[in-house]
Amino acid sequence: MTLLNENERAARSSALHHDSVSYENGQLFIEEMSVGKIADAIPTPFYCYSAFTITNAYRLLADKLGASRTLICFAVKANSNVSVLRLLSGLGCGMDIVSGGELERAFAAGAPPSKIVFSGVGKTRAEISRALEVGIHQINVESPAELDVIRDIARSLGRRAPIAFRVNPDVDAKTHAKISTGKKGDKFGIPLEEIPELYARAEASAELDVVGLAVHIGSQLLDLSPYRVAYERLADLVKALRSCGHLVRRLDLGGGLGISYDFGAGPDVGAYAKIIEEAFNDIDCELTVEPGRWLVGPAGLLVTEVLYVKNTGNMATVIVDAAMNDLMRPSLYSAIHPVLPLQDINGGDSSTYQLVGPVCETSDVFGNYEGLPKLRAGARLAFGCAGAYGASMASTYNSRDLIAEVLVDGARFRVIRRRQTIEDLLTLEVERPWQASNTYA
Repeated sequence: MTLLNENERAARSSALHHDSVSYENGQLFIEEMSVGKIADAIPTPFYCYSAFTITNAYRLLADKLGASRTLICFAVKANSNVSVLRLLSGLGCGMDIVSGGELERAFAAGAPPSKIVFSGVGKTRAEISRALEVGIHQINVESPAELDVIRDIARSLGRRAPIAFRVNPDVDAKTHAKISTGKKGDKFGIPLEEIPELYARAEASAELDVVGLAVHIGSQLLDLSPYRVAYERLADLVKALRSCGHLVRRLDLGGGLGISYDFGAGPDVGAYAKIIEEAFNDIDCELTVEPGRWLVGPAGLLVTEVLYVKNTGNMATVIVDAAMNDLMRPSLYSAIHPVLPLQDINGGDSSTYQLVGPVCETSDVFGNYEGLPKLRAGARLAFGCAGAYGASMASTYNSRDLIAEVLVDGARFRVIRRRQTIEDLLTLEVERPWQASNTYA
């Protein structure tokens, strides 16, 4: 990957709605804060997010979609930090969750239950019970078996469960195979042709409040055409259900809007909104969309420091203190994140550097980069577009610390998750008394 120089970056950033990273006097800034000064105070590696970028992205999307008609629910799995969720909730954003843990995070952030949607293929009985007890907006049903469990739990609690059926429309999202969710054979959703019978069965159950349909075809969509196909199939299904006398009040249109990982402009959200309008303009339904990466991805940096430089074959290999356990996307999806030196490069070096982490895996590689300055031990870099699926996917593999997260707001910053050290982790592994197994005659 070739790094853009400062003039090229400035030219491109003028077209972005959510860009708050720039060079000032040769120093990398996020909003009005020098990233280097943050790194002086917070040990690397760490995550750093821009509140302005997140706020600006949400407001732009709300404006394009028409907030009065469409509920925006943030896909919590993209970035589940409570401070990030609280920021979005304060703007009026709802939450799309896929686990009981994410439900509790949404509550901790102050999100109202009436704006929480529960998706995911493997909800446990305890998770479903908790969701019904607090009265969330809806549960997206992923299978006939799950429908039966929700009905039984609702009966036992004396509640009516608001449900929407997640449709698998068999649409190729034209994205990475590991994040495609709407094709036949994917584990998500219910085949479109099975929906009418299930819908009728659910409407006959007093414990179930059948509110509508849901669809989600994948993540990191840069080509908007698959949305059009999926939404047209969903609209046709709504008309077919209504022709049989069924009520369809809500449509959950999923998320998946992608971002550019090379400082370019991502998908046109105005065009996305137009696709939605054209597909459903003659269908009177409440609409929900569930963006994740698009709202927070460009807001984040992963700041790291060079440990060593060594030659491996015909390439200089740079070992940094961030690793695959801090940013899984390169190892998992062969993703390449942009790299910014904390000091401006002014043309850069002619060398190609392979950036790698210290984890004991060959796959712990961030990528090959050109145009960086001459790198030495102690140099500090930032991986860009790291606000989504970074910290939320992090682990303590190799018994490494779970690194800090920092939020920047103008000319100030604060730690929103402290570094979790090995000392913290060892407290979870204090030996407990042995438990004897039961014996049966």
